[in-house]
Amino acid sequence: MSAPLLDVQGLTKHFGGGPHPVRAVEEVSFAIQPGEVLGLVGESGSGKSTIGRLVLRLLDPTRGVVRFGGEDIAQTPARRLKAFRRRAQMVFQDPYASLNPRLRVRDIVGEALDAHGLARGRRSERIGELLETVGLPAAHMSRFPHEFSGGQRQRIGIARALAVEPELIVADEPVSALDVSVQAQVLNLMQDLQSRFGLAMLFISHDLDVVELMCDRIAVLYLGRVMEIGPTAVVSTRPRHPYTQALLAASPKADPDAPRLARVLKGDIPSPVAPPSGCVFRTRCPHAMEACARIVPPLRSHPDASASACLLDDPPFAPGAA
Repeated sequence: MSAPLLDVQGLTKHFGGGPHPVRAVEEVSFAIQPGEVLGLVGESGSGKSTIGRLVLRLLDPTRGVVRFGGEDIAQTPARRLKAFRRRAQMVFQDPYASLNPRLRVRDIVGEALDAHGLARGRRSERIGELLETVGLPAAHMSRFPHEFSGGQRQRIGIARALAVEPELIVADEPVSALDVSVQAQVLNLMQDLQSRFGLAMLFISHDLDVVELMCDRIAVLYLGRVMEIGPTAVVSTRPRHPYTQALLAASPKADPDAPRLARVLKGDIPSPVAPPSGCVFRTRCPHAMEACARIVPPLRSHPDASASACLLDDPPFAPGAA
């Protein structure tokens, strides 16, 4: 296997000082190969968007390593980040808030070209090409954001991200703010663009169905920690972690006769200011044991290329163990 494009090890982010910081992300590790799509899924408050911003150095990590193309971005001085900014871009969740309402589309998309000195002498032509790539007429570059629908605005955001020809795109809930009727259109566009340009992608969502459609692998987050990670086909059909099983059970199915996992979560996700000791999921887990309050389960690899962080997968604590 080739070296990963993105390699994240022990990524941690705490907000605030003092004895009780907000522990948004704790010891998260994963890698993304060139052209691969990794999905981050979990409830609100699980740390998905924070990880996306840490990966792009929009936030500085408390500790951990973020290697992009072999370089530790987490330690790169801010003045040297410009080259990295061209190679990694973000598509934001809210297309109404992520576009400057005072700028025309030509300037929203062209700003990226200008910042990196691209398409000199053919700026308008390149902007028109980018708009047509995302399914909008080139003539629309003279319009303002308020003249577009939500789905069209998100297409403009995607065009802006593509303008610098990145290798990695962080897509932070890119369709959650859109009407259901246009979500599929934007997802299909992103799939086509990912395949056409060979983009690697960190796809953030709370919707398991969307993640299953878009991603090669899935990482399941809970309270800032990875509970399970593996190929989409494995995680979505043979989940090991109780939290993953509960998420899949809660996901609506088109087939009413399809078998369902009988896992219903009770209560709310705990506060990241005072997370539970040991396994952070134990306060809502139907299989919690006394040891779960003492031991933070590590990610344990399995033969099917997945890994899970649960004491049930540890031989001394596995069901039936003496």
